[in-house]
Amino acid sequence: MPTALRLLAAAAALVVLPALRAQSGPLFDVRAFGARGDGAANDAAAINRAIAAAAGAGGGTVEFPAGRYLSGSVHLRSHVTLHLGAGAVLIASSAAGDYDPPEPNPWGDQQHYQDSGHSHWHDSLIWGEGLEDVAITGPGRIWGRGLTRVWDHDQPPQTVGNKTIALRDCRHVLLRDFTIQHGGWFGLLATGVDDLAVDHVMIDTNRDGMDIDCCHNVRVVNCSVNSPYDDGICLKSSFGLGYARATEDVTIADCLVCGYDEGTLLDGTRRHTDALVRDPTGRIKFGTESNGGFKAITITNCVFECCRGLALESVDGADLENVTISNLAMHRIYGAPIFLRLGERMRGPAGTPVGVLRHVLISDVVADDVGAMQGILITGVPGHAVEDVTLANLDLRFAGAGADPHELPELERDYPEPISFGPTPAWGLVLRHARGVVLRSVALRVAQADPRPAFYLQDLRNADLGDVRLPGGEAAIVQRDVTGLVTWRCAGLPDTARAAR
Repeated sequence: MPTALRLLAAAAALVVLPALRAQSGPLFDVRAFGARGDGAANDAAAINRAIAAAAGAGGGTVEFPAGRYLSGSVHLRSHVTLHLGAGAVLIASSAAGDYDPPEPNPWGDQQHYQDSGHSHWHDSLIWGEGLEDVAITGPGRIWGRGLTRVWDHDQPPQTVGNKTIALRDCRHVLLRDFTIQHGGWFGLLATGVDDLAVDHVMIDTNRDGMDIDCCHNVRVVNCSVNSPYDDGICLKSSFGLGYARATEDVTIADCLVCGYDEGTLLDGTRRHTDALVRDPTGRIKFGTESNGGFKAITITNCVFECCRGLALESVDGADLENVTISNLAMHRIYGAPIFLRLGERMRGPAGTPVGVLRHVLISDVVADDVGAMQGILITGVPGHAVEDVTLANLDLRFAGAGADPHELPELERDYPEPISFGPTPAWGLVLRHARGVVLRSVALRVAQADPRPAFYLQDLRNADLGDVRLPGGEAAIVQRDVTGLVTWRCAGLPDTARAAR
């Protein structure tokens, strides 16, 4: 095994082993505590009695044998594992009053620093707060049949829950080997959770797959997430805890994110026929909630299919830095295949300065069937530049024949969705309000001629472009307010420096 893979495996083991302690000790079969498992009777009380008994014994495993367990809110406890056995399905009730009410959170309810879904945890099918050594394991399934994908608590009384699993301020958590179907607003919302491992979990859902928010030491590995209506794997750093906390020390590896019709990842057909979702979301994203920062994050060996591209966004004051992303394969991409955005929406406490987006390495990316509307888009805002970004070993194939060139709007304070910018003024790459960008061994191809240039550079300082290959041998670069540009072995451009190799 290569050294890098050995290190990754060792790091994942450091997270998983503490959580595995929750699986030792006695077994507590939910049927012994009154669960019917017939899909008709509400088994929530019996499930919670089994969890309380396991916790009272100092820890253990709550076992769900084969059956269909209808339930409202399930309360996790420290040192307890929920094990969904083969053929076990935990089904979210659609009955009013079966869920705990959302707890008050002034930072969401009054200040609106983040969406309401990020501001409450108790209104969920499974939730835990202030816990340690907790696990949920498979191979069974969680079906969020009765969960809503919207915030419907503005007019009490509350009706149903809106998240499958919600965790706040927990440590040593393992989620492994189960499936989430139709997960509501979030399949997983983890906020302020440290030492979190998510391994071999499949999610096929109607909104976000998993949101990792204000968490430290996280490993998301071997997961598959289909989320046509929203993001697949999403890192956030909201103000939901009442203070700014970074999401840091995160590895996402060997995962699939996609935007096929809901349910078609689970049934294996992988269809995209939903006319309401012409540009499905699906992707891996940082943001939009971005108060506390994103630091020391690695993404590697991931596949994007039938979805939007990679998005890194800091728009609420976060420092997004020290990120390395490698070995991505993309197919059938809607919008920008790579989107880096430093903005100033500033949804958070007054006086918070604009953040930074810097020290990012993206390498070894291949993509085909990238839509005609947008190329790679990297942009800050006037006075706040994206800094020190390297793109290396990229091979991207665009559809071409897009719109005529036009001015790119600034949208400094808008929601930072790449599609909001409309067609980019270049079919291949736009760099705007940026410093110290490096390109190495980048090949951009287009299936049919496009009226736009390949590159559009604006307010760019000290960029270094080397070994850039474009169709027809002509760079077709538009430059506006560009200084310190170094080019070598770039199609259609003179060598301005001999780069050390």
